[in-house]
Order: sequence, then C-alpha cells, then structure tokens
Amino acid sequence: MTVVIDLNADLGEGFGIWRLGDDEALLDLVTSANVACGFHAGDPLIIRRTCAAAVDRGVAVGAQVSYRDLAGFGRREMEVDPEELCSDVLYQIAAVDGVARSMGGRVAYVKPHGALYNRICRDPAQAEAVVAAVADYRVPEGGGPLPVLTLPVSAVREVAAQYGVPVVGECFADRAYTPSGGLVPRREPGAVLHDPETVAARAVLMAREGVVTAADGSRVRVDARSVCVHGDTPGAVRIAAAVRKALIDAGVSVEPFA
Repeated sequence: MTVVIDLNADLGEGFGIWRLGDDEALLDLVTSANVACGFHAGDPLIIRRTCAAAVDRGVAVGAQVSYRDLAGFGRREMEVDPEELCSDVLYQIAAVDGVARSMGGRVAYVKPHGALYNRICRDPAQAEAVVAAVADYRVPEGGGPLPVLTLPVSAVREVAAQYGVPVVGECFADRAYTPSGGLVPRREPGAVLHDPETVAARAVLMAREGVVTAADGSRVRVDARSVCVHGDTPGAVRIAAAVRKALIDAGVSVEPFA
C-alpha cells in the first residue's frame, strides 16, 4: 500500500516592505500553503500574491489564523474572550478565502499559527472558539466545514467532533517533540531543527511509521496526514527540498490532503 503524505509550509509571512522566507521557491516544493491572514503577518498585497502563486502551481491554500499579534509574530500567548477569538478567526478565514477565490482558488483548510496552535491543543475553551468559527464559515460549495490541521494529541479533536468539523493530524519535521507528543517550546535549546538531512529522515519516519524520536530519546506516535516544514526557518528551501526528495525516494506519495 502506497503511503500518502501532504507537505505544508507557512507562507506569506512578510508585512509591507519586510519579507520573510522565499515563498516562490517553497511553493515549488510543498503541496499545501498555510497563508498568513494578516493577524500575525501578511497584508492584503502579500496575501493576494501568495494565493495567486499557490493557485498557479496547484498548491492547496490554507488560512493560517492567529492571535492578533503582529509585533510578536503570533507567538505570544494571549487571553482572549472566546466570542472575540471566534470572530477574529472567522474574519481571517473569510478574508483569505475571498482573496483566494478572486485568484481562481479557494481556502481548503484552516491551520492555527504559533501560540494559538499550541494553546488550543490543551485548552478546550479556546479550541472551541476556533472550531466554532470554522463551523460558522459557510463554504459556498456546500461541502461542509473546512478541515482543521492540528497535532494528533489535541483538545481540538474532541471539540471538533461535537461541531462536525473534520480534523487532520499534522506532524512537524523540523521541531523537537516532548515525550507526551507536544512540541518543545521555541524558547528552549534544540526546539527547532536546522540540518536538512536530519529533518528529512524524521519526515520519512513520521510518514512511513507514524513515530518520531522525542527530545528524551523515547519514541512518540504521530499519526498524521500532513508534515510541516517552517517557511521562516533559515535554509527553509533546502530543508523542504531535502524532505520532499527523501519522502519520494522512500516511496511516499506527496499529495495535498485537501
């Protein structure tokens, strides 16, 4: 049986004259693009250009929703009222989907970013606010709610089941894991991996065996349909290229999940 995996990256994370990463090069390698929605990064022009480039290459477009935190790049945890958070997430999805449709595509999934991603893995209240926004967004085609990318071990899963929102498991090739299946906080040494060969080998192990070696040397289950490489990591293009090549060489089919 052929193993199928999606390769996603965070893109469109510049702002104004400031650029972060090489979106064009990454879009030639990934199968799904998590497009910043303007709350942690991105602006209307960048969103438009990123969506257009993704659609041109047949790459699935995802709305990468975040806390309203441009100064902190969405990596600062915040206390936000659930109704406000739900509205913020709904706004972001609608904005990127509208732009993507004007470019001939559409938003195919939702992926929370940074601190919001980590928070809703363990906080049912904030997880419900995000999931409720996804459930509220009416997909024009009438195909049901958009799927949400999250860790295999996540509070999002139980909440999403109550709302009828699909959940897709995600793993991170370039991030260190805790023994419980979470991500090692970025402030800790070794939380982000930079060696292309190491990251590529981890991606193959995740895709083919559904496991990853945690920071303490133990093996953790990471049953996932999508593997992420971060677009803002130095050398991101080399890392993504190494990951894609290693997956294909290992007999893994690299295809979008959405």
